[in-house]
Amino acid sequence: MSQYFDIGDETLWNPSNATSRMFQRQVAVFEAELELRSGIGPMENDECQISPEALGTFVNALLAKHRRTSHAIWLALSEGFTATVLVLAERSGINVDWARHEATPEARLEDVQVSTVTGMSAPARGEVWAAGLREKAQELGRRMPR
Repeated sequence: MSQYFDIGDETLWNPSNATSRMFQRQVAVFEAELELRSGIGPMENDECQISPEALGTFVNALLAKHRRTSHAIWLALSEGFTATVLVLAERSGINVDWARHEATPEARLEDVQVSTVTGMSAPARGEVWAAGLREKAQELGRRMPR
């Protein structure tokens, strides 16, 4: 069995039920973390409608949050989810403002990792960070069935 993540009549992703459940639970976690709705609706009769407008706002907020942290565990926990959302955004035709996200964050850093040996870690350089996420999303996109 599988479930469908759609915009109107267009299917963006058709994962297995277990993968869909895990993703939907992560959506709820990141909606709470960002205090923002994702635009990814509830699963009803194996179908989930996505609002591209809300998803666009959500993906840009998610990238801004991701960019403002240097905590290795936070980044590891969020990387797969972020890449999956990027694939959905791309398939939805959402324009991600990579230049804005690559720039040095204007807001203060959050969830930084501090070591008694190395001190506070800094986020990766913008272009390196963005290239890594885009590469992960492209690789994942090739494996995500429509």
